[in-house]
Amino acid sequence: MKLLLDENLSPKLVGRLASLYPGTAHVRDVGLGGCPDADVWSLAARDGFRVVSKDGDFFQRGVLFGPPPHVVWLRIGNGPATDAEQLLREHAQTVAEFVANPDLSVFILLH
Repeated sequence: MKLLLDENLSPKLVGRLASLYPGTAHVRDVGLGGCPDADVWSLAARDGFRVVSKDGDFFQRGVLFGPPPHVVWLRIGNGPATDAEQLLREHAQTVAEFVANPDLSVFILLH
């Protein structure tokens, strides 16, 4: 399952999560650093990514438009990248179950 990490997440997470989430990329990796959320949304939907963000804007898009793409909203505040990594590792099975359900659009992970 490929994740597309939003700008508010560390690009280092791509390598750290590669074993659990193969094909994961950061928005910078796909040429979308500094681009509007609508561009990130479109690429994610087109290329089969799941958007992962700490930004509530993607939560709102997910509720408004539904999938694709699925949105994983990390409610962890500003902290080290290890907080996001730990949360995504601990909940890898639940995230997989979430994205397997075409009727769900947003999954919230709390720290």
